[in-house]
Amino acid sequence: MGCKNIILLVLIATLITKEVLATQHVVGGNQGWDPSSDFDSWSSSQTFKVGDQLVFKYSSMHSVVELGNESAYTKCDISTSLNSLSSGKDVVKLDKPGTRYFTCGTLGHCGQGMKVKIKIVKGNGSSSSVSSPSSSPSSSSSSTTSGDASSASQYFASLLLIVTISFVTMISLF
Repeated sequence: MGCKNIILLVLIATLITKEVLATQHVVGGNQGWDPSSDFDSWSSSQTFKVGDQLVFKYSSMHSVVELGNESAYTKCDISTSLNSLSSGKDVVKLDKPGTRYFTCGTLGHCGQGMKVKIKIVKGNGSSSSVSSPSSSPSSSSSSTTSGDASSASQYFASLLLIVTISFVTMISLF
């Protein structure tokens, strides 16, 4: 019976660790989902993995519309959108590899550059960020913010795993 409990605890710890290791990317970095953000530079400085989340923070003047393909993204065609969000702090989970396209639903904002293309890679791969040599100061600061959050998440996950393994070991000894 004790062995089943240990296996269950290890399984739970693994699932919690996987969720904690997911990174939350605030779209646009410190500026958020705003026309003043350079979304191309920001997105190229990030690595988006399956399980990560996009966080869109914005004022009531904006919204988030997910587009279905590159053509709709290029043409700013929101008539066939996949999803529309408007809470001001929307979270989108990246659940599979591929490319996803987002824009603002406010008339004219997409044409002014308020759109972002997100390329998602498999979660456990050791991929690195693709960044241009001439990244803007705002994109490098948002990259650092995301990196700090990721490091903190990894530290917390490691700590949680150590505590769980210690707990399981103590239980198995008694």
